[in-house]
Amino acid sequence: METPRIRVIPSFSTKGSLGKRRRNIVVGSVVLALATSIIDPPRSRAGGPESRAHAQSSTPAPSFVGAKTCGSCHRDELKQWTGSHHQLAMQPANPETVSGNFNHANFSNGKVTSTFFRRGAKFMVRTDGPDGALHDYEIKFTFGVSPLQQYLIALPGGRLQALGIAWDSRPRARGGQRWFFLYPGQKITPSDPLHWTGIDQNWNHMCADCHSTNVRKNYDLKSRSYTTSYAEVDVACEACHGPGSDHIAWARRKGDWKNFGPNRGLTIALDEHAKSEWTTDPGTGNPRRRQPRDSEREIQMCAQCHSRRGEIHEDYVHGQPVEDDYRVSLLEEALYFPDGQIKGEDYEYGSFIQSRMFHAGVTCSDCHEPHSLKLRAEGNRLCTNCHSAPKYDSAGHHFHKTGSPGSRCVECHMPARTYMVIDPRRDHSIRVPRPDLSVELGTPNACNQCHGNRPAQWAADTVRKWYGHSPSGFQRFAHTLSAGTQGAPGAQAALNALVKDGDQPAIARATALTLLAAYAPSPTDTAIRAGLNDTSPLVRAATARALANSDLRASVPGLGGLFSDPVRAVRLEAAEAAAGVPEDGLSASFRAELNHAVGEYIAAQNLNADRPESHLNLGLLYAKEGKPDRAEVEYKIALSLDPTFTPAAVNLADLYRQTGKDAEGEEVLKNLLTHSPNDPSAIHTLGLLMVRQKRLEKALPLLADASRLAPDNARYSYVYAIALSDTGQSAKAIEVLQAIVKAHPYDRDSLAALMSLSEQSQQPVQALGYAQRLNQLMPGDPELAEAIGRLKQQIAVAHPEGQ
Repeated sequence: METPRIRVIPSFSTKGSLGKRRRNIVVGSVVLALATSIIDPPRSRAGGPESRAHAQSSTPAPSFVGAKTCGSCHRDELKQWTGSHHQLAMQPANPETVSGNFNHANFSNGKVTSTFFRRGAKFMVRTDGPDGALHDYEIKFTFGVSPLQQYLIALPGGRLQALGIAWDSRPRARGGQRWFFLYPGQKITPSDPLHWTGIDQNWNHMCADCHSTNVRKNYDLKSRSYTTSYAEVDVACEACHGPGSDHIAWARRKGDWKNFGPNRGLTIALDEHAKSEWTTDPGTGNPRRRQPRDSEREIQMCAQCHSRRGEIHEDYVHGQPVEDDYRVSLLEEALYFPDGQIKGEDYEYGSFIQSRMFHAGVTCSDCHEPHSLKLRAEGNRLCTNCHSAPKYDSAGHHFHKTGSPGSRCVECHMPARTYMVIDPRRDHSIRVPRPDLSVELGTPNACNQCHGNRPAQWAADTVRKWYGHSPSGFQRFAHTLSAGTQGAPGAQAALNALVKDGDQPAIARATALTLLAAYAPSPTDTAIRAGLNDTSPLVRAATARALANSDLRASVPGLGGLFSDPVRAVRLEAAEAAAGVPEDGLSASFRAELNHAVGEYIAAQNLNADRPESHLNLGLLYAKEGKPDRAEVEYKIALSLDPTFTPAAVNLADLYRQTGKDAEGEEVLKNLLTHSPNDPSAIHTLGLLMVRQKRLEKALPLLADASRLAPDNARYSYVYAIALSDTGQSAKAIEVLQAIVKAHPYDRDSLAALMSLSEQSQQPVQALGYAQRLNQLMPGDPELAEAIGRLKQQIAVAHPEGQ
């Protein structure tokens, strides 16, 4: 995948495939006042009931036995698995596994020319190392197989790193059989975390647990080294079925085999597809599951890798829902479009749980053979296994010539998006095409993906003509999430309504709750009360996040029930939201539950001690708890792991501000800028520091640069405008603010500043216009009502003829 180059700071770094993503971190900058700044990271959350079977039992935990042992009985399954993408996920580099051209092939990217060659039995590459000079490196492992293959190189400290140059394994006729750079157009130097030697290309953290079986990262912070281990190098039988020693004992009638129960010693029963029988309603032509799906075990098991998520617990127990070990990303703006279509590399789970299919009872193996990973049927036959072919596989439904691309179900209902330059992946939200939403919200649609030379309005009109109406589809949350992201008029009420709409996907309702955080909701609000008691751990966790910006004393009683939630991710979210609450007035039992949840939160961060995000999160936690010395240590560790990690530098500088050490904060920011000279967040924060020190001649250029470098960040431009105003440049300030509201029409701070500056400039008509726009966003605000009345009176005095 190719993720946008944004620094991501979820409470837990969200993982995807190695070399395919920039961290899933969206930096949230909150300027507390013109002269202060702090970054508080958005979080990606999820949850799922915890299984403690072996933790509560005196019997030893089952062990991993290997695919060869499993295959001694399950020969057909082993045969299907052999050669699958799971079996080929990672392999030692040898002539049988390496696809790329290592016959002294050269590949140039920018000023660096890399050479791929053989040295005896070894596969080698001569390329730029961490010092920028060319060195020879041995390829230790292949990574993936099709449509591209990456290569892993061993570096000191037990690290395996993914080369940024990959092999296009497609046939030459399709443009393949070539080396290519995974980040075209980007200048990536050895100091960049995205360089192949950098922290963002590290296999041990980023990809190991999804490309191998039973991975243990084993990172030691003191030595900054790994002793990573795995049971099998690839994604083998027990990656999905769990450790097999008990099942082997059952099969061989050994040990305690009689007491293994109906699962026959297996940790997880993957039997949903066996119970999945679908019928077609002869009247409607629509499918219906004969027996409702009574579990999500298979879906949750697949989600441990096929989701955008961050690891929070290493001892994964097969059979428990994914959210007890991972936090799953919600429909965040950087990852999904407002209607839930994929944008970043989101994998399948976050999309699939939005779909009508998921809610109707479809499970992964209804469509995918789980061992070979092949589709159960080709073309439209896969869909017409359940859906009536006469009704749906006909020109009367799809309005395209039979056999054309437009007649294929997936082209309309599962359009593809390309990642990693050449890897198209289908959107598993399985939605109705909505070109009308493209017209209104700018979202993509399947029609214009093929008919790219036509406007979205043409597609919307055509669909309406075909069916006599605009389709609505199952997912009805696009307008609400779009309004919530922009802070549009009526957004708060719409978000509240979505949270309480149980017919909509839990992931969308959870996303609505995170957007409600901007409004500092009360724990007594109906949406918050509904979220606290929702059956979905995604929603409960998001409710805790929604309360994070509210009055802590008022919110903690509501959060209390989440400290002992059966889902680890919910407990961690509640702990993060409530950390630092004053102890007075809290019962001993309440405090004990909170402390336990905070302990789990710290343990989850320490699991990812090799990542700067985790130390940032610990620093933020300790700062909330009033422990500045410990916060300082964590921020410094984060920067030692990645000197370009802006959020740690900004928060460390803010910590120094709070403790009267602005000079030290200035050094931190200047040091960061030596590594990332064009980082707008660092430049903006340094500008604020200069304002505090009344060095306005240096502050203004910095604030201007931050605004220029991050044109989408309304806050940076707003602060720059206020600084201009404070230095007597009101006309230029108004010009900057007008540009902001043109790009961000619902930015309240900029509208309020324009109202104030226009009134000060004796332009009451313009000021009233801005006040009325604000009133749409803040109906009932008494100060705003007073300002509107005052401005109307000024206009009446100035223009009595208009009365």
